[in-house]
Amino acid sequence: MSTDQHHLQRAVTLAQANVAQGGRPFGAVLTYNGEVLVEAVNEIHLTQDPTAHAELLAIRAASRQLGTRLEGCVIYASGQPCPMCLSAMYLCGVERVVFAASNAMAEPFGLSTAAIGQQVSLPLDEQRLPIQHLPNAAMITLYQHWKTLHDPE
Repeated sequence: MSTDQHHLQRAVTLAQANVAQGGRPFGAVLTYNGEVLVEAVNEIHLTQDPTAHAELLAIRAASRQLGTRLEGCVIYASGQPCPMCLSAMYLCGVERVVFAASNAMAEPFGLSTAAIGQQVSLPLDEQRLPIQHLPNAAMITLYQHWKTLHDPE
């Protein structure tokens, strides 16, 4: 069994245990330089937090240990990461993602997030959720101030 298969099987085992405890069938293993750093399961059923996905919880825990940049990290997930989790992976620099169940596999069970992915890929004015941009010039000044504080020349 390859390392990828081993870690992915662990994510699936975590998902199975989560279902047995009343949760959703999602588990994640986050490795750093090939070693398991964090394991997590979906905790929406415990916290009523719709962002308590296994991948996000793993990223949060890993960030507490490594900081906000997770280069050298791989996430193994029982299900295809949703757009929210995938966005977080891009933002923190996760190196790679491996998952077991695709959205197509999850669709018959009401667990696919493909429709959300389709929505967020549309231009803002075509998305189902009304999104309004109200420009505020003060934001440019704020961004400039932040850049000066974090990137002095």
